[in-house]
Amino acid sequence: MKQRYQYRIYPTEHQRQRLSQVFGCARIVWNDSLSWVMQTPEDTQWPSNAELQTLCITLAKQYPARAWLSEVSVVALQQSVQDLGVAFKNFFEHRAKFPKFKKKAAKQSVRFTRRGFSLKHGKVFIAKVGAIKTKWSRSLPCPPSSVTIIKDTVGRYFASFVVDVGAVVKSVLNESVGVDLGIKTFAVLSTGEEIHSPEYKTLERKVRRAQRTLSRRQRGSNRYERQRMKVARLKARLAAKRKDFLDKLSTRLVEENTVVCLEDLNVAGMVKNRRLARAISEAGWGTFRRMCEAKAACIVDRTISVISRWEPTSQVCSDCGFRWGKLDLSIRSILCVSCGTQQCRDINASRNIAKAGVGRIHSNQKWTSSECKTGNPAVCDEVSSQPYQGKQLCLSL
Repeated sequence: MKQRYQYRIYPTEHQRQRLSQVFGCARIVWNDSLSWVMQTPEDTQWPSNAELQTLCITLAKQYPARAWLSEVSVVALQQSVQDLGVAFKNFFEHRAKFPKFKKKAAKQSVRFTRRGFSLKHGKVFIAKVGAIKTKWSRSLPCPPSSVTIIKDTVGRYFASFVVDVGAVVKSVLNESVGVDLGIKTFAVLSTGEEIHSPEYKTLERKVRRAQRTLSRRQRGSNRYERQRMKVARLKARLAAKRKDFLDKLSTRLVEENTVVCLEDLNVAGMVKNRRLARAISEAGWGTFRRMCEAKAACIVDRTISVISRWEPTSQVCSDCGFRWGKLDLSIRSILCVSCGTQQCRDINASRNIAKAGVGRIHSNQKWTSSECKTGNPAVCDEVSSQPYQGKQLCLSL
């Protein structure tokens, strides 16, 4: 099993210039290779990675316009072509979009294999760059197989290592837990605990104000560059704050529970709502799910169970299994007419998610007849002497 360990590095001014040269050369090789592929006729087979390395690296160094490619390590240039091949593979397997040309103003990254880097005296030594000061926040479990040098839009440098690790054994506190994700309350657990996300409004307001100021600056001027860096720093703080919250929450849930049950949310369809698109995008539901799945793979006997998005978790009583039908989002509490229990909408949904995730499903007679969509709103299954009793008792506002 492979994992990434990322550390902050602090290159000197001379090393920054050398890294900028490496970033530029790798970016040019990527763009030249992508241009070769896009200019290939439709009835002709695309060039392989070896052919692209010959065209865009070996032969390109012989021309004066690309002679400066010889000033950097060839390992970084070769890995740039290899990364382009992986990007095309992901595109053909429908896991990513078609590769794009890289820009100088965006985040820069370059990868080195064992031929291009080493660890010496607590520092990361990069070929033709030198030994870079590194902040080791934790020790590496084993020698790394590759390293990726990253420069973000704020100007910070990071070293990301790939290492082989084994699965970890941890004690279990709970058998399973259901997680119902939301906007106002980020997550409601089947145990009844409500987890609120940090307050992002202050930073978001500063980002919007800084972006309005940036739009009035003349592109290419010094004031534009200073304001662009200010916007980048604010966005980096916002992203770090969100990532820290999601990272700690996913770690806690995976370590304390054997099975973490989540719901397969249609985020791409939900963001089409103009009123909730920003709140849904900023919540980070997809990132949270990916973090849980990645951390569960590193711990023995941990499972992430994702139930179908068509499961009517908000339409069924978690105690007796009675189905009351669709409910408006404004209804947060329901009184079950079958068992007389006052159910909180979110806690009831999280308990149903936990039951469906571990296989303890409700009676088939109380689910919807179609497997691909939810049922009609509020249909009472029991015969009542009062014609309005089902509607009045099912919904308690």
